[in-house]
Amino acid sequence: MTETRIAPAVEAQAADPADPDGEIIRCDACPVLCRIREGRSGACDRYANQAGTLVRTDPLVLMSQTVEAENGQLVPFLAGDAPWDGKLTGDAPVFVSGIGATTTYPDYKPAPFIVSGQWQGVDTVTVVTEGIFSYCSVKVKIDTDRHIGPEQATLLFKGEPVGHVTTAEYGSQMLSLGGVRHLTGGSKKEGVATCESMLNLCNKHAVDFDIEGGASITIQAGQPPIIDGNREARMRVGCGSATIGIFAQQWHGHVDEVIVVDDHITGVLSEHQAGAYLGMEPAGIRVQGRKSTPGRYFKVAEPGSGWGGTDITDPLSIIQKIDPKKARPGLRLLMVSTTGEDSLYCELNEDLVPQPRPMPAPLQVVVDRIAENCEPALCSVVFVAGAGGSLRAGVTENPVRLTRSVQDCLTRVTMGGAPCYVWPGGGITVMVDVLRMPDNSFGSVPTPALVAPLEFTMPLADFERMGGHMASVIPVESLAKSQTEMRVETWSGENPWPLSPIRQEGS
Repeated sequence: MTETRIAPAVEAQAADPADPDGEIIRCDACPVLCRIREGRSGACDRYANQAGTLVRTDPLVLMSQTVEAENGQLVPFLAGDAPWDGKLTGDAPVFVSGIGATTTYPDYKPAPFIVSGQWQGVDTVTVVTEGIFSYCSVKVKIDTDRHIGPEQATLLFKGEPVGHVTTAEYGSQMLSLGGVRHLTGGSKKEGVATCESMLNLCNKHAVDFDIEGGASITIQAGQPPIIDGNREARMRVGCGSATIGIFAQQWHGHVDEVIVVDDHITGVLSEHQAGAYLGMEPAGIRVQGRKSTPGRYFKVAEPGSGWGGTDITDPLSIIQKIDPKKARPGLRLLMVSTTGEDSLYCELNEDLVPQPRPMPAPLQVVVDRIAENCEPALCSVVFVAGAGGSLRAGVTENPVRLTRSVQDCLTRVTMGGAPCYVWPGGGITVMVDVLRMPDNSFGSVPTPALVAPLEFTMPLADFERMGGHMASVIPVESLAKSQTEMRVETWSGENPWPLSPIRQEGS
C-alpha cells in the first residue's frame, strides 16, 4: 500500500467568546459546537485544538489507480495509461474518498469536499463526507451448519443486547446487529455496547458475542468463525438432498444405501430421484423425521453441533426401522455429513443390524471429495445505512433530486471507494462489504452512532442540474495547494473505478 503525505492539516478556527484568553476553540463543523481546549479533540475525535488551531485529526484518504513496482516506481493500474507521477491534476487517476473528510452533519452547509476532475473526457464531481449514522446496522453471514441459537435469539456483547439471530441462509447462519432501537432506543449502556461491537466488526477486528440459549461465537470479517471455542473450517457442500444429487453416480456400485445427515434436509440415496435414475431399489432403511418428496426428510433430529448441524453424535440413532422385506444381510450402508467431517460405513448382519466396518477406498474417495467441495468457512460483514436524510443537503439544496439521481443510476454511491448496493424503493439505503473498504474506515461519535465514509460521484453536468452546491466545487488539483493533510493509498483492483460511467450514453 503506497502512502504519500502531501500537506499538514489546518482548518479555520473560531474563537470562543466565553474564553477571553483564547485557549478554547469552538468547532462549528456540526451543531454540537464543541469547545475544545488545546491538545484535546472534540466529541467526534475528528477535530482537535492544536496550538490554537482547529485541525483534522485524520488525513483525507485519496486512492490511486497505480501500484508500486519492486523498483519503487509507480506503474499504471490500467494497461495503456501513462504512469502517474503522483501529482494531483484534473485528470489524475486518483479518487477522493470520504475517509478523513470529517462531517458537516446535519449538513446545514455543503459537504466537506466537493471535488471536480476529468475522467476519460468527462467532467465529473465527487461529493465527499463522513456520514453519522444512527439508522445503520450490520448483517453478518457465518458459513457453518452448526446451530448457534434459535431464530430471533438475542445477541449479547459484554452482556448487553446488540442484535439477534435472523433467518438462516443456504449453508450459513445469519445475524443482524445494531439499528436505531439498539443504538439510541435502549439504555445508554446498551447503545454504547452496540456501537462498539459494530465499530469493531466494520473495522475488521475480532469480536466475541454470546447468543441467548445458544453458542458463544467469535466473528471477524474474512476469518473463520469460532463457535464455542472451535474454529470452523468448512461450509457445507449443500443440504443432504443436494449432496445426494451431486455424488450419487460416484457412489453407485460401491454401496447399497447412503444417508446424508443434515439438519434441514436429510437425503436417502435409494429413495431419492437420483437413486431412481440409477436404477437403485429402495434399501428399506427408514430414517426418522418428516418425509418430504422421496428420499428427502425434514427434522430427523434437533439442531446442534453434531453431525450435519444436528444434535446427534451417533448417526445410527436416526434410523427408525429397517424393513426385512427390502433389506438383506450384507447390505452396504454409508452415513456421512454434509461437510464430510463425519462419516460411518456399516454392513447389515444376519439380524439386519448395522455393524461398523472399515471404510472402503472408493467410498473414502467420495467422502474426501465432499470435503474438497466445501468452501472455507468465513464470516462476512456487511454494513447497512440509510443515507436518505439530511446529508443529502450537503450535496444539493433540493435533496430529493439526489435520491432520484441515485435511483436512476446517474449518481454512483461508494463508501471508502467500495461499491455499494442501493436498495430499491424510497430513500438511499446502501449496503457495503467492509472487506472491500480500506482498513479502519469507520469511526464513532458519542451519540452513540457510527461514522462511515460516503461518496457521491456523477457527471458535473448532472450535479449542476440537480441543484448541487456549484459554488463549493473545487478542482482536485487544488487539494495539493491546500492545507489539508492527505494520505494516498493504492486502489483495490477488485473494486470498480467510481469515476467510470455507471452506464454508457444512450443505454
